[in-house]
Amino acid sequence: MADTAVFEPGGYRYVPGPFQYSGGVAAEPGFVIERARFAKPPPLAEGFAAVERHLAGLARDPVAFCACELRSPAPFSEQGFRDFNRIYVGTLERWGIVRGDTNPVARSNVCPVVDPPAQPVLYAFSYTVPSPAAAAGSGFVVAGSAEAPEGHANYRDHIVRLGETSEDALREKARFVLGAMEGRMAGLGASWPSVTATQAYTVHDLHPFLGDEIVARGAAPFGLTWHYARPPVEGLEYEMDVRGVATEHLLKSGDIFM
Repeated sequence: MADTAVFEPGGYRYVPGPFQYSGGVAAEPGFVIERARFAKPPPLAEGFAAVERHLAGLARDPVAFCACELRSPAPFSEQGFRDFNRIYVGTLERWGIVRGDTNPVARSNVCPVVDPPAQPVLYAFSYTVPSPAAAAGSGFVVAGSAEAPEGHANYRDHIVRLGETSEDALREKARFVLGAMEGRMAGLGASWPSVTATQAYTVHDLHPFLGDEIVARGAAPFGLTWHYARPPVEGLEYEMDVRGVATEHLLKSGDIFM
């Protein structure tokens, strides 16, 4: 079970992770988490400005921002990923969320293979809103994880079955990722029955292990959304994220770019 810390200004707790994101977030007592997805994902700068407007319309400060889902043009090199993360984290520092290398925000960042964006875009985001009667854990978002443990100097030396994409290798990668999801959820007081959405990101066939490794495990209580996309770092092949959120919004251009 992962340890958690509380980000009191935002009304949520989180699983500490590397500087670029946390392992996941869950609402603190008196708050719930909502998710909003863009009908047409905007470039990051425009997306973050839209987030500010959306939250202002709810009388929420940017510190309520607790998770985001990004889309990038193609997998990064290790150094390219570090450089990108420093730029992205700059906005969170400006909002008063990130201090030093402590980042409570959960994140997924994947790379669509068909019709990829020309630059990184903001696909969706989650945030807290007050709900006085809400108990702890009224909404959670687990960050995306691929088949490599975090906290090391690089991914490549620790990727499960590096360079292998056989059915057996993909099954082992999936087991590792499912275990990561479970560990993060346990830290947040959640489990598979609490999940409202499970997302997988891979360009490889997951059908050989979909039934016995994912569905039979209880990891897709409301089905599985498969995005034909690659994880964000070269060499990774399989990623997942999960969430348990009661309210979700679809933001169209007229809703945010006013």
